[in-house]
Amino acid sequence: MFSSIWFWIILALIAIFVILNITGRKSVHHEIIINASPENVWAVLMDTDNYSSWNPVMKLVDGEIKEGNRVKYHFTQDEGNEYEIPSTVKKVVSNKLLNQGGGMPFILTFDHQYILEPLENRTKMVIHEDYTGIGVNFWNPKPVGKAYGRLNEALKKRIDSLNNWNEGNK
Repeated sequence: MFSSIWFWIILALIAIFVILNITGRKSVHHEIIINASPENVWAVLMDTDNYSSWNPVMKLVDGEIKEGNRVKYHFTQDEGNEYEIPSTVKKVVSNKLLNQGGGMPFILTFDHQYILEPLENRTKMVIHEDYTGIGVNFWNPKPVGKAYGRLNEALKKRIDSLNNWNEGNK
């Protein structure tokens, strides 16, 4: 058995698969400070019906954001690169965390988190996404990180405009 060439080929392929899977880990991270409470930031983040008026990156096209639900987003990475991204809502903690994940196990999976951290009269908004799988070794996530930066900037701008509108209507 150990002298068979097929045994050694299969063993080598298994070893390559395991090594690529172990080394296939990357992440993107973007954070921004928003001049609003976590409750106000959360309200805008969860108001998916109005994403088209401010969010240049993500649009919820199917499903409802509740733990265990399957949802689908239209993701605009940059001009010319748009994708439909299905995911599962893993965890929702009001005013603190929205965690979603998906992908193809062992090939490329993602664990996406919106994390809201309260500061004094402000919120640190963090978008963090971890990737695992063989495909990660051959993929550059930097454009996705830039897209999340645009999303955070747009969220801040949206909340600033709502704050200015509220101030003007007092």
